[in-house]
Amino acid sequence: MSSVGKRKRFNDQPFAYHQEIELQITTLTNLGSGLGRVALPGETEAKWVVMVPFTLPGERVRARVFRNQKNFSEADLVEVLVPSPDRVSPRCGLFGRCGGCQYQHLAYPAQLAWKRRQVAELLQHMAGVADFPVAPVVGSPREFHYRSKITPHFNPPRDLAVPPPIGFLRQGTRFDIVDVPHCPIATEAINAKLTEVRARVHARAAAGEYERAATLLLREASGAVTTDYDAIVTETVGELKLRFLARDFFQNNPFILPAFTGYVRAQAAASGARFLVDAYCGSGLFALSAAPAFERVAGIEISESSVRFARENASANGIANATFAAGDASAIFAGLAAHAPAFAPADTAVVIDPPRKGCDESFLAQLFAFGPRTVVYVSCDPATQMRDLKSFLAAGYTLTAAQPFDLFPQTRHLECVLTLVSQTEPPEA
Repeated sequence: MSSVGKRKRFNDQPFAYHQEIELQITTLTNLGSGLGRVALPGETEAKWVVMVPFTLPGERVRARVFRNQKNFSEADLVEVLVPSPDRVSPRCGLFGRCGGCQYQHLAYPAQLAWKRRQVAELLQHMAGVADFPVAPVVGSPREFHYRSKITPHFNPPRDLAVPPPIGFLRQGTRFDIVDVPHCPIATEAINAKLTEVRARVHARAAAGEYERAATLLLREASGAVTTDYDAIVTETVGELKLRFLARDFFQNNPFILPAFTGYVRAQAAASGARFLVDAYCGSGLFALSAAPAFERVAGIEISESSVRFARENASANGIANATFAAGDASAIFAGLAAHAPAFAPADTAVVIDPPRKGCDESFLAQLFAFGPRTVVYVSCDPATQMRDLKSFLAAGYTLTAAQPFDLFPQTRHLECVLTLVSQTEPPEA
């Protein structure tokens, strides 16, 4: 919730509701908001933290407080008094209202620099790894029109004569939807299709066909856009052609995927491992792109439909050394002996790309008990990745590389790839 309506029982300490303050922004939070500090009455040192979205380090701003937390305040930007040299004009007229993007006002080279710094700070503060040489962020070949999937939302209209907004959540809210007729981070083909889809939804809404909220799907693959959740789409990544259901998870920036998967493959193979295990394999993106570098590859995925596509993708691409099995990744290593009995830990690399919540304890326990030579950890949430990194370090792994990739320009999100090498003797097979 932002300042759209005063909350009941507003905590007026240390600032009154909608009190305006001036402050210097010094850094960015992991959520993409500017952060500054102010001195409270009776204090000489600026200690109290104030977070202001859509501001940049080095800027002097005027902000309006809408919430006081226990240790900090949140405020809306009123005016930039002294702008950062990295400030640029947002391409989208909805920037600042739509919650989809956080960095359209920040020049792209500066976005990459701040994302690199974010990884370094998380390494230090969450994993206790100080002064580690985080590699420069690999930027997206496209800064805009890169996103190959969007999921706009809409609510049933209260008045059939008024078209409902179709778009994304308003910045700082949980339910309010901003109408988005065009999204500059989505591909041109998706935007063209979006115009048609919006017209169809508005016509059906005017006829009273919607009784509850709904989410649309627009996914582009190989130049075609589908709105059918159950459609089979084909994505090209380098020389691979991968088929999967439109609703299934697949990375949404196809333009950076050759570099992204190539790096994961190189890191997994760098230690000389002969075998590869892809613990969250999906339809086979990492497993199949890395297969030429290994004698054998085994993929595990909880979704049986994704496993079927992974097997079909291996066959269609002429890859004979990769096998796939359905199963919960939290029990992958318990069944690995039956699935891939030749995979000796000392000769095996493991790629993990878990959900945003990271790895659960049972999965990590089985992974460490198996003791692979190398683990390449891919994550869309560096915070949970750094939490898990502490467990890897305690289990005898050494961090050898940290490489961020910017799959999500103009937003606070990034992918980070950590390479971990075992420094302990593997258990006997």
